[in-house]
Amino acid sequence: MISSPFHSSLPRRAFLSDLGLGFTGLALGAMLHQDGVARADWAPPTGTPHFPPKAKSVIWLFMNGGVSHMESFDPKPMLTQYGGKSIAETPFADTQDPKKLAIEKLVAPDGNGLQRNKLYPLQVGFQKHGESGIEVSDWFPQIARHVDKLAIVRSMWTTDSNHGAQTQFHSGRHTNDGQFPTLGAWVHYGLGSLNQNLPQFISIGTREYWNKRDGYYLGPAHDAVPLRIDPSNPLDFNRPERPMSSDAKQIGESLLRDLNSLRGVEYPNDQSMAARIASYELAFRMQTSIPDIVDFSKETASTQALYGLDQPHSKEFGTQLLAARRFIERGVRFIQIQHGGGGAGAWDAHGGLKENHGRLARAVDQPIAGLLHDLDERGLLDETLVIFCTEFGRTPGTQGADGRDHHIFGFTVWMAGGGLKRGVVHGATDEIGFHAVEDRHYVTDIHATILHQLGLDSRQLEIPGRKRLEIDHGTPITEIIA
Repeated sequence: MISSPFHSSLPRRAFLSDLGLGFTGLALGAMLHQDGVARADWAPPTGTPHFPPKAKSVIWLFMNGGVSHMESFDPKPMLTQYGGKSIAETPFADTQDPKKLAIEKLVAPDGNGLQRNKLYPLQVGFQKHGESGIEVSDWFPQIARHVDKLAIVRSMWTTDSNHGAQTQFHSGRHTNDGQFPTLGAWVHYGLGSLNQNLPQFISIGTREYWNKRDGYYLGPAHDAVPLRIDPSNPLDFNRPERPMSSDAKQIGESLLRDLNSLRGVEYPNDQSMAARIASYELAFRMQTSIPDIVDFSKETASTQALYGLDQPHSKEFGTQLLAARRFIERGVRFIQIQHGGGGAGAWDAHGGLKENHGRLARAVDQPIAGLLHDLDERGLLDETLVIFCTEFGRTPGTQGADGRDHHIFGFTVWMAGGGLKRGVVHGATDEIGFHAVEDRHYVTDIHATILHQLGLDSRQLEIPGRKRLEIDHGTPITEIIA
């Protein structure tokens, strides 16, 4: 049982407000606080960090479908040595001990996320790189050149063996638990704006219906703003249907403000309306700022090539990452970029893993390397956290003839910048990459590390009526913090 972090003399009514017995939402929490019913020590965020931050912004790179940790950043030569043998025939038979597999929370028995017993050899080579000598897959040669900037965590685990794990990595909760705010929403909720003319939480790339929202009980104001990297059409409804003069726009804006103010007097605690008002006002300001940021005409040819814009296989993702750097320069707090969206996710290599991962790695390798180099050269990497993450890994055993299945028991994430150590590896999986066995980390430990570097204490972000579990908060990975 997890003990309460609050004092035992907590008043009964405050305790009930934390349990959430019918009390939902931030607005009601604020009302209860004003009435003296909620916890006496609760207060909404002020927009300032709780302690001195090491980072200002986050670029969150999420690979949809599940990247094979063993063919990216966690080489396992034993897979090749024992390739073709069943796990039971190797010295690693205990990896399938039912007690070790008990972390799984099954979503639906649809034939995915199953145990695959015949070990599948590595499909790519590895080389040591940098002064750190860290091994990186030959599929990521450009990122490998920057390995001395990375903090690689090889001991991640999660519990959702199907693609609800995409939501789980963002929110920390299994989809069967309900709907919960994502990390980006918590950052948006906790910190003030760095630029009043730009959204502070941006989403780029395709998101599936189960992973479409961010704010949930924090309110719609904390959903990410979806953007397209297209100067002529970056936002839905970005331009009026017909040409309008600046005077006409100003008159319309003033009228909307007056009408919204009247509505606000009648319904002062309507979160949805407040979010709409804020989004409309921000939209007016974004109509000129956003198209300028996603217009790369002023970027040099060498910079565009650095991000892979001169190559058809990497142009789309490179365009998104170049835009991310430009947004970071102008004061955007959290940029969430999803690669390979659509269906289960492009990295979901149940078959043809070598072709699948080789092709997708070519699409992201140069852009990510370019981003790391560009941020570092501009002095932005020290204050920007770059995260390379995915929903889960892939099985050591083969699925079909040449694929790997979903794998939740051990996988890899790396982070860079933002006050983290450079050129380090933390944690480990076993000899065949099955279980995280050394310094194990649930996905919210990544969240906690990011929040820590941004100067936020997640426990001070809790709201009355929405008590969070200990695992929701996670623990910062201090071993990778400089």
